[in-house]
Amino acid sequence: MPLNQSFVGRTYPPTEPYEVGREKIREFAKAIGDANPAYTDQRAAKTLGHPDVIAPLTFPFVITYPATAQVVDDPELGLDFSRVVHGDQKFTYIRPVHAGDQLSVVCAIEAIKSVAGNDFISISGKVYDQYGGHVVTSTMMLVARAPEGE
Repeated sequence: MPLNQSFVGRTYPPTEPYEVGREKIREFAKAIGDANPAYTDQRAAKTLGHPDVIAPLTFPFVITYPATAQVVDDPELGLDFSRVVHGDQKFTYIRPVHAGDQLSVVCAIEAIKSVAGNDFISISGKVYDQYGGHVVTSTMMLVARAPEGE
């Protein structure tokens, strides 16, 4: 059964703040194999004009993906997560993520479409800092595969 189009535009409450730590940034940079010194060295980051080390561009996935649980787990939406694959991901930045930021995510359903029995749902995650400043928007597409035989 296709997902309900009336959910397009639905917004979910902000997540609890996530404090971005220097060590978390360093660990993430190491895990993705990016040796940019602005991710690990405060002095290098400050030389580039940042107040502290900055996070790699895909770091917000650490908080935006779990935030989408509000959408995925919404019983009214009826999404069968056992059939879901991650279809696409992009980030649109206002400013870099810095160590010390306390970030919250507000998720919204941007689009729902059904193609050949598969449901495509686009979810935005607007990330705000502790001052209410918009930092980055994550947009992800989840694909709920059609049940076999349909």
